[in-house]
Amino acid sequence: MLRLVVGLGNPGVEYAFTPHNFGFLLVDELANRSGARVSVREAQSLTGRVRIAGQPVMVAKPETFMNLSGVAVRELLRKHGWTAEEALIVSDDLDLPLGTLRLRPRGSAGTHNGLRSVVGALGTEEFPRLRLGIAPAHPVRDAKRFVLTPWKKADLELVAGVLERAAAAIETMVREGLPKAMSLFNAREQKTESRD
Repeated sequence: MLRLVVGLGNPGVEYAFTPHNFGFLLVDELANRSGARVSVREAQSLTGRVRIAGQPVMVAKPETFMNLSGVAVRELLRKHGWTAEEALIVSDDLDLPLGTLRLRPRGSAGTHNGLRSVVGALGTEEFPRLRLGIAPAHPVRDAKRFVLTPWKKADLELVAGVLERAAAAIETMVREGLPKAMSLFNAREQKTESRD
């Protein structure tokens, strides 16, 4: 059963609408759908209580900054007595095109420092994750600069659509299980116009 959704990102207004904060944006989307606030400070995170497909779920945004996200995730799980398998970790992914999302029951962290931190802190790769693609149409020269630069206006409509689909994927996961959600939402990216 899904108990916790953790969006990875960086605290601070300067990072709020950057690709690296896609996880935070999805947590806010889930909270907005429930009329909830993500404002309780606990376990080095901001948390809130939402309902997803009728089930109570905690959402969280670690305040540890991306590279130490695992510390907050571990503290939340310990405090509430939940297992890694009961938490969904949401991150951006520069290896996936913007408009793509990927649900998986487990897997390696790859090159994502936030996921690496979670794997290291929990000592396992056995937790579900939702990766939200952020790669633009053209190759990125400076990845660090790209992920910390605010979205272009031309991308905001597509970003909003991804957040809606990602929230729907999580609802399906809660209602019908992870395999069903994967089969419905792990499709290739949506066709988009050029985003130059």
